[in-house]
Amino acid sequence: MRKRFGLIVNPLAGLGGRVGLKGSDGAEIQQRALRLGAVGESPGRALRAVRVLLPWEESLELLTYPAEMGADVVAAAGLEATVLGSITPGQTTAKDTMAAARQIRQEGADLLLFAGGDGTARDIYDAVGQELPALGIPAGVKIHSAVFATNPEAAGELAALCLQGHGFAWREAEVMDIDEEAFRQGELSARLYGYLKVPFRQALVQGAKAQSGPGEEAAQRAIAAQIVEDMEEDCLYILGPGTTIRAIGQRLGVEKTLLGVDVVLGGALIASDVGEAQLLELLGRNRARIVLTPIGGQGYIFGRGNQQISPRVIAEVGKDNIIVVSTRGKLDSLGGQPLRVDTGDRDLDERLSGYIRVVTGYGEEVVYRVSA
Repeated sequence: MRKRFGLIVNPLAGLGGRVGLKGSDGAEIQQRALRLGAVGESPGRALRAVRVLLPWEESLELLTYPAEMGADVVAAAGLEATVLGSITPGQTTAKDTMAAARQIRQEGADLLLFAGGDGTARDIYDAVGQELPALGIPAGVKIHSAVFATNPEAAGELAALCLQGHGFAWREAEVMDIDEEAFRQGELSARLYGYLKVPFRQALVQGAKAQSGPGEEAAQRAIAAQIVEDMEEDCLYILGPGTTIRAIGQRLGVEKTLLGVDVVLGGALIASDVGEAQLLELLGRNRARIVLTPIGGQGYIFGRGNQQISPRVIAEVGKDNIIVVSTRGKLDSLGGQPLRVDTGDRDLDERLSGYIRVVTGYGEEVVYRVSA
């Protein structure tokens, strides 16, 4: 018997990432992102997930919404779908996402795939709660929730396991969201909104973002001392978000943003809270290194909250010039799971995979696995 899967694409998800806006919620931010040259990430990422389902098309009936909310992606993947509802192309909102989720539930879907970020997950929860099993295709700027696959292909793989009826379990997973306006001011205020029922297989589903544990300040200061001691005067240092990286700024005596990407040269801050375009401009004149810390509980070093450091930026800097720093507590919290990369460029993700040295203290390093 064929199974019915729903697909919803939030076409504006991820819009603010590369331009440094730290989110895409709200019409004003979306218009600002578009003026800065932003392009939505979700259609391409949804396509990567849906293509994985091609070998099982005879076992699958897809339900979706018109045009950019799903039908375009299904057509590009070479699949057929029943198109429900109606939208005003180019003017979709959260109300359209919720209407689509409710209608897909009413049509008796077995699973809903949705492409977006935490805001989209929250809309899905508000619309259907746990009445319709769901799985997120990660495409947003902030992806703190535990309802997302590790990358688009993993979402497709897990959906394929659902079609086959084995190889996974169901679990209740957290839907988290943050105050975006406070986030843009450097304050992280996360809230649990509820739980979605998601298919689960550990290697294919990300965890919820975890905060740094108490008592890690000393370890962060030790890491900062090592990084600052090793800095070269004529090299740009692109500093990613996070408290561990902020400790490096404090060691240098510069005002490092907590949740943005900043650039240091010769021990001085030369650019603050930058986007992709500013980074590429600076890289055109200087050699550089990127300094990052993984996201607690998830392990991502690229692709979650630092999309300003885009595939083009990473390619310019080079894999050998990426420096990863982490407290031992943060690595231990991963429970043996690898560090992860989800840049949006699958080939680049594969090249970044393997093993990398992680600075864990002053004079201390570990070798840790990185996976796409």
